[in-house]
Formats: sequence, C-alpha cells, structure tokens
Amino acid sequence: MHHFTTSDGLSLAYQIDDFTDPWVAAPVLLMLHAAMGSSRRYYAWVPRLARHYRVVRLDLRGHGGSAVPPPEAPLTLERLVADVGELMDHLNVASAHIVGNSAGGYLGQQLAMNHAERVRSLMLFGSTPGLKNSQAPSWIPQIEQKGLRGFLAETIAERLPLGEVDPGLVEWFLDQAANNDPAYIGKFVLLMASYDWSAEVGRIRCPTLVVVPGAEPIGSVGNYEPFRRLVPDVEMRVYDGAPHNICDAYPDRCTADVLDFLGRRFGLGR
Repeated sequence: MHHFTTSDGLSLAYQIDDFTDPWVAAPVLLMLHAAMGSSRRYYAWVPRLARHYRVVRLDLRGHGGSAVPPPEAPLTLERLVADVGELMDHLNVASAHIVGNSAGGYLGQQLAMNHAERVRSLMLFGSTPGLKNSQAPSWIPQIEQKGLRGFLAETIAERLPLGEVDPGLVEWFLDQAANNDPAYIGKFVLLMASYDWSAEVGRIRCPTLVVVPGAEPIGSVGNYEPFRRLVPDVEMRVYDGAPHNICDAYPDRCTADVLDFLGRRFGLGR
C-alpha cells in the first residue's frame, strides 16, 4: 500500500501490481472501486490482469486506507475526479485504461468526458450515468439506524447472488463495508444520488465497454440505455440474472471480459 497527498491535503492510498515483462513499457490499468468498498475488493482480478498491465488500484477518499475528510469539508464530484487525475500525475501516467465499478465508474465517466486525453479506454461494471434515478437516498436513514453492516446484510440479495457465491465472500464483503465511516458514506451516496448525466455520455469518445447486471436492483437496467444510444464506440454486455455487485460475484468473468475487450481493441492481454 502506497500513499500520496492530494492538492487539498488529504492522504489517499493506492496499490500497484505489475507482473509484466520487465523490458516492456506496460500500459496502466487504473481500477476505481464502488461506494462502501475499497481497492481490496478487486483482489481476485489482479492475478490475471497484472501479467499484462501495470495495475493501479486507488482507495477513493474516505474509503479503505485513504483518509476520511473532516465533516466540515465540502465533498464534490469535481474533487473526487481530481483525486484520480492527481494520482495519475503522481505516478507520471499521462493516460490509462480505466475500470470503474458502480460509483468508481462515475469518476471514470467524468474523466473521459472532461479530460479525454487521460482515458485510453473505459470499462464500466454496474455503473450508470449517475445515481439520481435510483432508490439510493432511501439507504441513508437505514444506514443511520442499522449501521453499514446491518443495512447491507438485510439487502445483500440485491448485491450478491447468494446461491452462487461462497458464504465466506458474503461475510467478508460485509466486514469490508463495515470498516468505512457511516457518516461519510452517507454524504458520498447522497452526492452521487444528486447526479444524472445520461444526456451527456455521448461526450465519451474512447473505446468503452459497459457491463450490465441483468437483474439490476439499484435503479433499473433501462438506466444503462443512454450508453447504447449515445456513446459512439461502445460495446455492451449483460450478465443475465445478476444483481448489482458483479465485480465481487463474478471476478473471473469480469476479468475475462476486460482482457477480451482490451485484447481486441489494443492487441495486448488476449
């Protein structure tokens, strides 16, 4: 685990995994996790990806090993996107392939729309154009009443296919989420739930892969349609019957789709 300091003075954590050939200038694959998660949640993706890419995993501010901003500090989407750009600057990475899960994908989308030169390709997993058209605001009173772990435990079937995954994964998933600060998570979720940029996704010009949970309970599958209609260079795949957290439930399938997409588009990692 490494750390760097953002321009507003917050310490953010990140990890690098690189098992590429040492004589090759390997492309960077930057991974951005979901709300209530951390970079650790990509643990099962890393072995296959890191043989072909320099894999960088960021803990978003207020998550995982990154510092929680003071309660009085304003939280904005622009600041969260700036964190990603500043990590890239810190690592001297001009542009990267970006994987974004749920809220992490929101940051990837914003970076692709507003700083196109920094995004070589964008791969979105369970990530709609903002969270406004969802029931997310209703989570906050439940989190306040039951705690993060209690709230997620009651609604876990919306996130993981319980009949398909190891029960140990479910408990680990809940424990990891419980490590986050509930007040900050509430603030983060409400921020994301205030946005809908579905009419703007046509500004994403890079090759884009959108992977849709076929039984999406957070919002609806229809919320992904703007990508199909508006993004010029997009491929869409649906995981039939899958709830929201496909990155945790199906890491091997997700990783295979990433390697297939990048292999066909950029000729590496097939």
